[in-house]
Amino acid sequence: MLLCGIQVKAQGVILYTPYTQIAVSPGESVEYSIEVINKGTALRNVPLSVQGMPKGWTYQLKSGGWNVGQIAVLGGERKTVNLKVEIPFVVNKGLYRFQVVAPGINTLPLVIEVKQEGTSRSELSTNIPSMEGHSGTTFTFNVDLRNRSGDRQVYVLSSEAPRGWEVVFKSGGKYISSINVESGNTEKLTVEVTPPTNVAAGKYDIPLYASTSTNTASLTISATIKGSYKIELTTPTGLLSTSVPVGGEKNIELRVKNVGSSALGDISLEYTAPSGWEVSFEPKKIAKIDAGQYASVKATIKADRKAIPGDYVVNMEARTQEVSSSASFRVSVKTPILYGWIGLAVIALGIYVIYYLFKKYGRR
Repeated sequence: MLLCGIQVKAQGVILYTPYTQIAVSPGESVEYSIEVINKGTALRNVPLSVQGMPKGWTYQLKSGGWNVGQIAVLGGERKTVNLKVEIPFVVNKGLYRFQVVAPGINTLPLVIEVKQEGTSRSELSTNIPSMEGHSGTTFTFNVDLRNRSGDRQVYVLSSEAPRGWEVVFKSGGKYISSINVESGNTEKLTVEVTPPTNVAAGKYDIPLYASTSTNTASLTISATIKGSYKIELTTPTGLLSTSVPVGGEKNIELRVKNVGSSALGDISLEYTAPSGWEVSFEPKKIAKIDAGQYASVKATIKADRKAIPGDYVVNMEARTQEVSSSASFRVSVKTPILYGWIGLAVIALGIYVIYYLFKKYGRR
């Protein structure tokens, strides 16, 4: 008999959860984590069911994401099953009893106390309440609005975004400012959040509200701005034209501006020019420019010695790994003044020779 008693104890199966009596409001859901403990040494296939569930209540018994009716537990080990119970909105106040049963093995009695309070509650929820991106990013949040009351509700949607931010609500791809939700239903909303162009890097909290005449559901989402990358290549005056003599050089002061909200690093300068032309930069590279600051660069343009007088285009570019900016300079090539004087002298000499010959031989 003693041996038999020990054997029964070794093969026993226990159903355990720490919360056997819970108080909730109508329309809420209760989730139990139930352990199936095999006190024996041999594998046990444990059938599971829920009995005595009140009329109109629904439940799911799952393990590993699957609905289960039986679970295998090795000797000396335990497995976890999850029981989710949905309480209807239309329900009387009181105690409701039911059991999780392993037929012929064990029973776990559970009690849910339903209170009258909270019958007009609503919920705003999201699986991803926080996002990261640059200032040019539009953050899109998927939000669920659940009507946990016993009546159909009309919700007015609003937000408290920082100054300059834009927040819009969508349902079914259309912009909305209010929405009707039936009792017990959940409407899926899309919330699009657009920060200002030059917003500073940092985390920004944005409260969202869904309000009725009797209650308000709220949810706080957040957008973390990592900073924007923007660069501008220009001159101190903004003038993008100059002149140079044939084969000559011209120095131009450039400004490489960081007009974004994040620091820029490892900035290189490049150019494209007509054949035979050369452009050099001093410095050739810029290590770093902080947000809102600029660096000065001297560009030296050298025209081709065979260039014909006229207008040419020289393109210069400031480039980082993230962004780039280019500027097109109109360069006028002009004949040197000395060449002009030589031309005038040649013309004058020609006129003099003609005059001399006419004077000497014209009367013959």
